[in-house]
Amino acid sequence: MKIVSYNVNGIKARLPRLIEYLTEQQPDVVCLQELKSADEGFPEADIRAAGYGAVWHGQKGFNGVAILAKGVDPVERQRGLAGEPEDEHSRYIEAEVNGVVIASIYLPNGNPVPGPKFDYKLRWIERLSAHARDLLAEERPVVLAGDYNVIPNDDDVYSVRAMADDALMQPESRQGYRALLAQGWTDALRTRFPAGRVWTFWDYQAGAWQRDAGFRIDHLLLSPIAADRFADAGVDKDYRGREKASDHAPTWVKLRA
Repeated sequence: MKIVSYNVNGIKARLPRLIEYLTEQQPDVVCLQELKSADEGFPEADIRAAGYGAVWHGQKGFNGVAILAKGVDPVERQRGLAGEPEDEHSRYIEAEVNGVVIASIYLPNGNPVPGPKFDYKLRWIERLSAHARDLLAEERPVVLAGDYNVIPNDDDVYSVRAMADDALMQPESRQGYRALLAQGWTDALRTRFPAGRVWTFWDYQAGAWQRDAGFRIDHLLLSPIAADRFADAGVDKDYRGREKASDHAPTWVKLRA
């Protein structure tokens, strides 16, 4: 079972690339982030034509998450996180696909630091952690996939100095991510590449892709039961280099049946 996290940076602008990816790679599940589209603008017909069912949680012009499943309709379990009723950002959706509970996550960026956006980011991590703890208590295979907007370690970035002041690398951001892992989650990509230096994002600016000046912010976290089925993980890096590509590459984990 290949489960992919893919920040498309605009579902309308990136639809040809997404359909291309689904057709060529045939993943079982794709968790999308940053749809930048209201619910009614989601291209359900095109995705169904490619052989995928979908659930989505959109927002006009910003955010937005979805879960696609090959040959079946994901069974939605939850959208949004508890703990902040006034939060209207579309950043979390959760569904069940073939016995696996899967979430698509778009964690807040948090810049500039300090400021209210960074405070919101830290609160959001705490809310995610509270829900993740409840998911672990179900003792089921669970995958928390998404753009976490956290660079967990110094070897997850091309230049520590270049990103030192960014919200993605602040000690509080990293601590929130590590506290989540400490509940008992397994970082799939880190398990496969323990030495780091594997990127999932390359900025459009300053020739970052051409210089391979990237970093790792897309993560797939596995519950213990899912981690027992871990087979492989990786990044489909080539898709970042295609015409009009997203600035993220599809990042994936494979679970044994």
